[in-house]
Amino acid sequence: MATDLQRILSVSGEQGLFEYVSQAKSGVVAEALATKKRTVFGMTAKVTALSDIAIYTDEEELPLREVFLKMKETLGEDKAPDAKSDSKVLVGFFEKAIPTYDRDRFYVSHMKKVVQWYNILKEHASLDFVAPETEEENESAE
Repeated sequence: MATDLQRILSVSGEQGLFEYVSQAKSGVVAEALATKKRTVFGMTAKVTALSDIAIYTDEEELPLREVFLKMKETLGEDKAPDAKSDSKVLVGFFEKAIPTYDRDRFYVSHMKKVVQWYNILKEHASLDFVAPETEEENESAE
């Protein structure tokens, strides 16, 4: 089943990724992809859909969906380097996968998050993504 990045959430201060379940009076109900444990994140939690994240390149911002697809193209069926890998390993990987990434604004700390998210999606969801047009149609249907 294709992964809808509008429904996959990163929550500041929390480990891993979450799937949006529903709106609650006091915030958002989300389920951890790894543990399937449901949590309510209050109105003060910084919740970001992966579809809203992009990385800087020399030409433009590249949506995370496109970043993941380029990573998959580079890696094949392999996992991405571990987030705890040496910074030279991460930089080398991104130079191969996205040669035009902006070296001044896409930091190693960002690379660590992106490879961590990629590996979580590979293990607990799918690296086949819902097309952006379909995401917009889903949004208007809700």
